[in-house]
Amino acid sequence: MTGLLDRDLTPLSDDDVVAMVRDLEQHKRMAVALEHRLYVEVSDRSIPGRTGAGTLKRFLIETLRLSHTEAGARVAATTQLGSFHTMHGEPIEPRMPATATAQTEGEISVEHARVIHKVLNRIPGCTDNPEYEAAEQILATAARDLEPEKVAQVGEKILAYLDPDGQKTDHTDRQRRRELTLGIQHSDGMSAIKGMITPQLRALLDPCIAKLGRPGMNNPDDPESPRGDSEHIDPDLLTAAAKRDTRTTAQRTHDALLALLAPGVSPDNLGSHRGLPVSAIITMSIDQLEDAAGVATTATGGTVPIEDAIEMAATAKPYLAIIDRHGMPLHFAQGKRLASPAQRLALIAAVRGCTRPGCSAPASTTAAHHIRDHAKGGPTTIENLTLACDHCHALIHDGPGGWKTIALGKDSKYPGRTGWIAPPHIDPNQQPRVNHHHHPGELLAETLARIHHRDEQDRQQHRNWLQRIQSRPDTA
Repeated sequence: MTGLLDRDLTPLSDDDVVAMVRDLEQHKRMAVALEHRLYVEVSDRSIPGRTGAGTLKRFLIETLRLSHTEAGARVAATTQLGSFHTMHGEPIEPRMPATATAQTEGEISVEHARVIHKVLNRIPGCTDNPEYEAAEQILATAARDLEPEKVAQVGEKILAYLDPDGQKTDHTDRQRRRELTLGIQHSDGMSAIKGMITPQLRALLDPCIAKLGRPGMNNPDDPESPRGDSEHIDPDLLTAAAKRDTRTTAQRTHDALLALLAPGVSPDNLGSHRGLPVSAIITMSIDQLEDAAGVATTATGGTVPIEDAIEMAATAKPYLAIIDRHGMPLHFAQGKRLASPAQRLALIAAVRGCTRPGCSAPASTTAAHHIRDHAKGGPTTIENLTLACDHCHALIHDGPGGWKTIALGKDSKYPGRTGWIAPPHIDPNQQPRVNHHHHPGELLAETLARIHHRDEQDRQQHRNWLQRIQSRPDTA
């Protein structure tokens, strides 16, 4: 390491620098796994007691001059990811085995592991809980491809599916917790706002914010910022305004609400957004509708309990899309370049959001994208269409750093889904990947099936062993 610190990096090529950045990060992550092993040894050998520190945390504080917070975090990580031993010296599998393996291989960071732990803490965790094990495997796999913030989003989706019928939070409890409070007005005229809104209000509010808070729209700092129906505004004007827009997401949300409450404005006269009416678009399966159980999804990336979604469909005017038991949309085709509203609705029902791996953008912020470029002969059929947000769509090009999209074939694990191929500096192997963020139930079902199959095989092996023992002649 000392030699590398003294080495002149100027002669290195760009590819060499990128490779060194990747290698250094991988070794730093692997060093953390080694750190856990060392801390286990310190604990197993009772070194804290013999040195007078008493606890592993105090030992780390005194020996390494760590803060209480950092020492506590390292001990907690070792508890979850370290492999301790029984009294007879046999190794015990870590509480988060898939996460520990990924960290040992240098694939995930300390922050990844902390995020996974926070999610799992909200699930009853024990060694015989298949849902806990499945969630840990899914999150550890996601962490190999996503940054920690997006792993947390995957965790929220999983938690929603693990408690679809409100076993932990039912309709009555959600209604009890609803609140919206405006704080006192300060001397500068500003007021704080806090609260908790129901899934119904979120589903109705999200499309309005997506429309009125789109980058470039309703910007009070830009006199040329478009107002009103963005679908009827010159797209070049909107694009130019979006490039000038330096507002944060929170500021755009504020300005969207301000625009929504302006005189003469209401959700019913907001026109369209990305070719669809500004309204809640709710998707549920036929099984969910028949059983009145589970969670429906919205085009803005949210979830709504089925009972609430059914109530909304009866009392409000959302767009309700019901998909079949195979999760497939209806077939639509047209000769035009632009996707029809019917195709957009079908894509929302099946795809739910941006399809680039790791992107959490909901369907309401996406546009229909030709998997095979329309300019290269790609047809405007449902089979050749997918959803991509503006940011991810701009990443698709043939130049350096460009992404590519393909439709996965029948022999793929996910036939018909959109595979994204990252540029070489992200994925040197150029393997197409799919986005699981909008389909947590799919991953959860697959992982649980594998776990149940494994457990059944273990039980069958035990039964076979018992039968062999019982069939042996009595030699007593």
